[in-house]
Amino acid sequence: FTVWVGVGPFAGMMALMIHSIASLTKQYSEIIESVAEGPIEGVKSTGANPIQTVWFGIVPQVVLPYIAFTIYRWDINVRMATVIGLVGGGGIGTSLIKYYGQAMWPEVGCLIFVIAVVVWLMDTASAYIREALK
Repeated sequence: FTVWVGVGPFAGMMALMIHSIASLTKQYSEIIESVAEGPIEGVKSTGANPIQTVWFGIVPQVVLPYIAFTIYRWDINVRMATVIGLVGGGGIGTSLIKYYGQAMWPEVGCLIFVIAVVVWLMDTASAYIREALK
């Protein structure tokens, strides 16, 4: 993306977006493939039409894993954003590499601390949310 749109945050955002969409699409399709047939047969036996079968037989089985994987992917993206910034994707990683190159050690230490706190907060929040979804 840096070749197409130039170095900066937009290229980094596009890289994260495409990777996340591809990863989540694969995970979502695997979740659908592993849906149990029992609830679907139960809904069909009541005389439900195809839309009702999907809504009441499949959606309840996939909604929680979808949310859990989406939150997990969001957590991964927060961590990957720094690395992408280090290689030209903009954001805090670009500031970190700039300060590191200029030997501005207090700023480097502050950014590393901020990154660690944000990752810790995101990890704690995502673990709490995933646990609440169970």
